[in-house]
Order: sequence, then C-alpha cells, then structure tokens
Amino acid sequence: MDFQLQSPAFKDKGDIPELYTCKGKELSPALAWTSAPAGTVSFALIVEDPITSFWAVSHWVVYNIPPDKSELAEGIPHVGSLPDGTCQGKNFKRDNGYMGPCPIRGTRTYRFTIFALDTMFGANPGMRRAGLLRAMKGHILAEASIVGHSTKK
Repeated sequence: MDFQLQSPAFKDKGDIPELYTCKGKELSPALAWTSAPAGTVSFALIVEDPITSFWAVSHWVVYNIPPDKSELAEGIPHVGSLPDGTCQGKNFKRDNGYMGPCPIRGTRTYRFTIFALDTMFGANPGMRRAGLLRAMKGHILAEASIVGHSTKK
C-alpha cells in the first residue's frame, strides 16, 4: 500500500471547513498518515498555497515528527517545540504554527504534504519552508498529499 495522508476535517479536493480558516478559530486540522516506508526516521509536513509554479505561501511547517507517530491532532498550539520533539517552523506571517486559509478573493487551493524522511534534523524550531526543503533534499523516502479549497465569501 502506498504512503497516504488524510484528514477527518475535510476530504481530498474538498472544502476546508471555516473552523480551520481565518474566518473561524484558525485551528490546525487533524491529519493522519498510513503506510510509511521502512527506514523512516522522521516525518515533516508542509502546508502551502501554491500561488505560482515557483512560489508558494507557507501556512504550516512541521518537522522532526517522531517515526512512531501517524497523526497530528487538531488545534496544535503555536509553539516552536512540542513535548515529543516535533518542531514547528515559521509560516508566512513569521509565526511558529498553523496559519489558516484566508483567500483575498475567489477560491484558493491549499496543499498538505507529509514527507517520510531518512533523517532527523537538529532541534531548531522556526525553520522556514525553503530551509526545510533544502534540508530534506536527498532524504525523502516518500511523500503524500491532499488538497483542500477555501473561498472568500
């Protein structure tokens, strides 16, 4: 079975409920993954709004997720480090933690991608998306994504 990501909060290619957006409580949605490959040492997660093919707005950067975890709970606090060693990086607003969808106009697409990695990074809370992507280069065993949509009403 392939590495997969899902959320009980919304279906892949479905609408992200208001609770998880800037119009609601802006809670991070619960996420769960299955079938991680053998040799996984840690997981990383990037949530982004791909504005163009070469630029994206980062909404959540999470790394050093322990290999025995297979989910992130709803409403993770905005802190650099969690008790299990998981680190949260800086989102577009330079905040550690989740930044909910907040389209200026129309409908935007938000991509949630989990990476199975063959390495763990130093305890360095606050890494940005670009830094994490550079650090992961050559260490990605598998990745899985889901997308959600949010519309300005």
